Amino acid sequence: MPMNNPLCGWSSCAITHVGKVRKSNEDSFLDRPDLGLWAVADGMGGHRAGDAASRMIVESLGQLETGASFSEFVAAAEASLRSVNAALFAKGEEYHAPTGSTVVALLSDGSAGMCLWAGDSRAYRWRDRGLAQLTRDHSQIEAYVRLGLIGRAEASLHPLSNVLTRAVGTQVDLGLETLALDPMAGDRYLLCSDGLYRHVTEQEIGEVLSAGPLSHAADTLLDFTLARGANDNVTVVLVEFCPGGATQDSDLTSDVTLANLSFASRS
Repeated sequence: MPMNNPLCGWSSCAITHVGKVRKSNEDSFLDRPDLGLWAVADGMGGHRAGDAASRMIVESLGQLETGASFSEFVAAAEASLRSVNAALFAKGEEYHAPTGSTVVALLSDGSAGMCLWAGDSRAYRWRDRGLAQLTRDHSQIEAYVRLGLIGRAEASLHPLSNVLTRAVGTQVDLGLETLALDPMAGDRYLLCSDGLYRHVTEQEIGEVLSAGPLSHAADTLLDFTLARGANDNVTVVLVEFCPGGATQDSDLTSDVTLANLSFASRS
C-alpha cells in the first residue's frame, strides 16, 4: 500500500498467556507491522468451536494484501471479517452449535488509521498523558450501563458480564463497528482480550503505557494479570507510532507464532 508522505511509522509487540485457570490458551492475535495491521480475537462456543473461530479470523486477516489506497485496505479487512462471519454462522446453523469470536483490529498507513471491532475485546489509546478506551463493548451489561440500569463500578461483577450482543459468527449480519483514527507520533495503542482488563484497571494501564519500551509494557501488563489470578487467557498487542515512515518491525514477546495461533473460548 503506497504511503504518501506518511506522518508516522510504528513498532509493535504482542504477548499471550494461558492464564492460571484455563487448560489451554485459546486467544488469537495478529501482529503484522509489514501490513500496518494488528488484531486480537476471543472466541466462544467451547474449546474446539472457539479455537476454530479465532483461527479463521486471524488467518483470513493475515492473508490480506496492501491495496492501492488505505480505504481499499480497510474495505478488504471488513470484507474478510464478513466472509468469516458468514462461514461461521452457516456452520453453526448446520450443526446446531452456535460458535463465534470477538475481534478488535487496528489498521494504519501511517497517515490515517481505523479500528474495527465486534464483541468485547478492546482498543485503548495512550496520548498526551491520558488513556482513552476507543471501543465500546458489544455486551448486554454495557447496554444496561448505557441505559442507566446499572453502574459502571458493578458491571464487571454482574452475572451477565460475559453475554455478548455482537460477535463474528453469531448473527447473519456482522454488525461490525468502526472508528476512524488520526495517528500521531507518540501514540500508543493497546488491543486486548477481556482477560486483561478484568484484572487490570485503566489507571494501571495508563501508567504502564506512559513510559518504557513496548516489550516491557506488555510484560508488565501480563504480570499484573497473573498476580491477580488470571482466570482467563490474556492477550496484549501494543503498537507505538513514531515520526517518519513505517519501521515494519515486530518485537514478539510471546512464544506463540503465527503458525500456532489459537484462541480463547467464552465459557
